[in-house]
Amino acid sequence: MPKSHANDSIRKITDLSENDLKNWASEKGHKPFRAKQLFQWLYLHRAADINQMNNLPKQFREEITSHFSIDRIEIIKHETAKDGTIKFAQKLADDYQIESVLMDHVDHYTLCISTQVGCAMACKFCLTAQMGFKRNLSPGEIVEQLLNAYQFIPTDKRIRNIVYMGMGEPFNNYDNTIKSLEIFLNPAGLNFSSRRITVSTSGVIPGIIKFGQEKEVKTNLAISLNGVTQESRKKLMPISNRYQLEDLIAACRDFPTESRKRITFEYILMDGLTDSITAAKKLVKLLHRTKSKVNLIPYNENEALDFKAPSENSIKAFQQYLIDHGLIVTLRRSKGQGISAACGQLATQKKAEA
Repeated sequence: MPKSHANDSIRKITDLSENDLKNWASEKGHKPFRAKQLFQWLYLHRAADINQMNNLPKQFREEITSHFSIDRIEIIKHETAKDGTIKFAQKLADDYQIESVLMDHVDHYTLCISTQVGCAMACKFCLTAQMGFKRNLSPGEIVEQLLNAYQFIPTDKRIRNIVYMGMGEPFNNYDNTIKSLEIFLNPAGLNFSSRRITVSTSGVIPGIIKFGQEKEVKTNLAISLNGVTQESRKKLMPISNRYQLEDLIAACRDFPTESRKRITFEYILMDGLTDSITAAKKLVKLLHRTKSKVNLIPYNENEALDFKAPSENSIKAFQQYLIDHGLIVTLRRSKGQGISAACGQLATQKKAEA
């Protein structure tokens, strides 16, 4: 069985928040500001070598290396699509692989990150589901996907947005997802805006409720919907067997959002399944009284699954019906399709090759 970091004698230093580092430093008899300096080296300066941290005393650095691993997860492969999208595979300490996707938006980048190796949700249209679930990622393994991504971008650009839409269900790895968000949002380090981070769930209702109650971590929420009735959603997303569509929508209506924020409902358009005007009518009714916007995603075809992309006419008609009936609608033209980096296309081998 592969071992997890929770059982390792030496922890990843990126698994710790700034407060965790301060507590550790205090236990070792060091001043709290040393922990802040360390945190800034890791995230503000993105240092990957302890020897770069030249304002930390030698003894403190030695203690760090004796208690923590500074090594990041290893990039083992990357591909670049014609549209500038970069997909990169990373090997974890136990030789499992994960994938992340960096999307180029001319003046900035969006990074799509993973929270698990594989996924247990078993959505019928998703390649990641074909892997099954292997294990959760630690907070550091989530955060290091961002640190690794910086090597692919030019100095005059920045990663502005983070979306938790890669491999895995974030709310099935809730605590580690929250800790990674704390690190991303910390103004002493990476200093991401809460408005620029989106966490997407397939509909884990207890996670949605708990996320809405978080005091320090407030980011955007997205729901992978893809069905407008309980029966239609259950055929595509087995999670509906456990969490009914009606209860999911009720949880979203109760979710606390700031005045200018809305929950994003991601809806994949699949030919003959989800792209009819009848479905559009039911979607309008379903989201009535919900503070929402709809992100339409034409299905990204692949050889492993039989689902088909809708016609351009179907896409336009579906979108227009929603707009005409008062919904805020965006159409996501998935990037990275040529390198299997688009929505629902992330999948890796069971173990990394030697």
